[in-house]
Amino acid sequence: MSRLVNRDNVLRVSVLGWLTAVWVALWGDLSAANVLAGFAVALIVVFALPLPKVPVAGRFHPLSFLQLIATSAYYALESSLQVAWFAIRPAGPPVSGVLRVHLSIQSDLVLVMATDIFNLIPGTMVLEVDRARCVIYVHVLDVGSEKSVVKFYSTTRRLEHLLINAFERPRERRRLGREPEALS
Repeated sequence: MSRLVNRDNVLRVSVLGWLTAVWVALWGDLSAANVLAGFAVALIVVFALPLPKVPVAGRFHPLSFLQLIATSAYYALESSLQVAWFAIRPAGPPVSGVLRVHLSIQSDLVLVMATDIFNLIPGTMVLEVDRARCVIYVHVLDVGSEKSVVKFYSTTRRLEHLLINAFERPRERRRLGREPEALS
């Protein structure tokens, strides 16, 4: 019985349920036919178009994750207000540029989450990810002063630190023989 209830099967059933719920929500009609159609589409997606398995290391830490969500929301709101100010202020457009960020994230999955979070913050966009060197190149809307560049690096370091705490924990990485770089 434990063979039937393994992690992969639980994940598949969860994804089937989630995709079916999304289908019904998109159509906006909770009917038997709509649920069956959503389930059929979910079956096709899960079994005919499977995604490659992503190696997952580390553990999920809910309190750190909540802190990550709150901090990300704050930075997104702050940046949205800044972009709105740039749009209505009487001066010309801000000086933009591409900045390189070295990360100490170990997991590919956490690196993807980091780039997603950076892309969700208005005024920034990840242009390139160099996985071998763990470097990302980010287009930043405002690099006109040293203060704004320092603020960008401070924000990325803070988010990186929160991602590591939520998913990779530095002390767990030390046990694996991988010491993270110092976060400034």
